[in-house]
This record gives sequence, C-alpha cells and structure tokens, in this order.
Amino acid sequence: MEQHQRYENLKMGERGAIVSIVAYICLSALKLIIGNISGSEALKADGLNNATDIIASIAVLIGLKLAQRPPDEDHPYGHWKSETIASLIASFIMMAVGIQVLITAIFSVFKGSKQAPDMISVWTGLLCAVVMYFVYRYNKNLASKIKSQAVMAAAKDNFSDALVSIGAVIGIIGSQFNLPWLDPLTAILVGFIICKTAWDIFREASHHLSDGFDETIITAFKETVGQVEGVEEVKDLRARNYGSNAVVDVVLSIKGDLDFQEAHNVATNVENELKKTSEVIEVHVHYEPSKL
Repeated sequence: MEQHQRYENLKMGERGAIVSIVAYICLSALKLIIGNISGSEALKADGLNNATDIIASIAVLIGLKLAQRPPDEDHPYGHWKSETIASLIASFIMMAVGIQVLITAIFSVFKGSKQAPDMISVWTGLLCAVVMYFVYRYNKNLASKIKSQAVMAAAKDNFSDALVSIGAVIGIIGSQFNLPWLDPLTAILVGFIICKTAWDIFREASHHLSDGFDETIITAFKETVGQVEGVEEVKDLRARNYGSNAVVDVVLSIKGDLDFQEAHNVATNVENELKKTSEVIEVHVHYEPSKL
C-alpha cells in the first residue's frame, strides 16, 4: 500500500469518529433527559456513559489527525502511533466513567428505589440501542477496510454501548414487575460492561505501544521471506507497530559466494515481498553468509 493511500485511510477514519461524536451527542442528551423524567437509574447511567464517549471519540479524532502528520526530525517513522495513543486515552476515559457508574449504581441499590421508571424509558433505550448498533456496523466495516486500530476501538465502544442500552431496557422492564431494585442493579452491569470494554482497548493499545506483536503474523512474515529466491534461512525476524502499520527487522542467511549486487538483490526482493503485505511500511534487512 502506498504512503499516500495510508494517509487517505486515516482521513476516512475521521468520518467514523465524527459519526460517533454526533450519535453520542444526540443519544446522551436524549437518555439523560428521559432518564431524569422517568426516574431510570440505568438509563441515566447509560446517558452518562455516552456523554463521556463524546470525549473519547474526540480523542480518537485528534489521534487520527495527528497520525497524518509526515515524518520530521523527532519522528523519522512518522506520527502513526498517535492513533494508538488516542485509543489508550479513550480507554482511560471509559474506565473512569465505568467506575463512576458502578459507584453511583451501588449506592442506589442500598438506598432503594421508591417506584419503577416510566415505560418511556424502555422505548428510549430500545431506540438508542438500534441507532448505536448501526453506528457500530458502520465503524466496524470502516475499520476493517482501512485497517485502523483507533476506529476499531471506537467500534468496540459503539457495540458495548448498544449492549448497555439493551441491558438498561431489560432492567427497566423487570422493574415494572414490582422489582424496582432491578433497574439500579442493571446499572451495575452497565458499569461492568464499560470497564470491561475499556480494559480490552487498553490492553491492545498498551501491547502495541510496548512493541508487542502478534506471533501468528510474525510466523506468516517468516514464511514469506523464506520463499524468496536466494534466502537460505531466516535467522531472526522482529516487528513492531506504528499505529496500524508495521516495521520489520529481518536477519537472513544467504550463500557466501554471492557477490555484493546479488546479495543486495536478495535483500531488496525480501523487502518488496514483505511490503506487499498491506500493514508493512518499512523493512530493515541484514544478511549473513550461510555456513558451507
């Protein structure tokens, strides 16, 4: 994939973040208003979650914009990791909200609810769940198309929000059957779902930022290099992530009787083959003579 196309993909990713921001603004306002009117703790918790998701989505949008900046003296490989940092910040925000929702809901359980929420909160929750599911589908398809970690994190957040809304609806319906405690209890479940999603996003982002890399992809890279003509052995291969891109370091063993140009051609072919993989943007090849 050409460098220009990678930057175009980041611009496309901005659309997903903007769609999420608009959806969260509308839905959070609706949930908080209806939640207060109907007296639903679960719907208010869900609305608070969406309100904070606005900030998380803005962080993703900023990260995507920063990732488009070209390489400079301080960032010779570019600013691709801004995308991953944005995902990390989003996870912190989500975790803070999840903990706050849990604390509020637990106090509400012990305090006790005087009456069940109005049924309007049920229809509000269902509407919001449907809307958020379609936002999730849009962002998931977009993230898969442009291979964006940040947009995929946003999609995971969208999906968890759809589940949260459904959970809130279940709690509210249950409270109609003389079980008013079920509504704040569902709010606790909402909090756990938020925290779990935040942890998953944090774990993936921190794995990338600490130079963790998928072993199955490493194995696939080794197989690709091993099939290049002139390569006797793949002695070592390492890779690290730069946003949704990868930089690969490989040590080859080639025939010791090859002249300089022939050895250089083998290294160039290895680099070209790896770059055919869409996520690889840079390859560093070191070759050594094989033992006769």
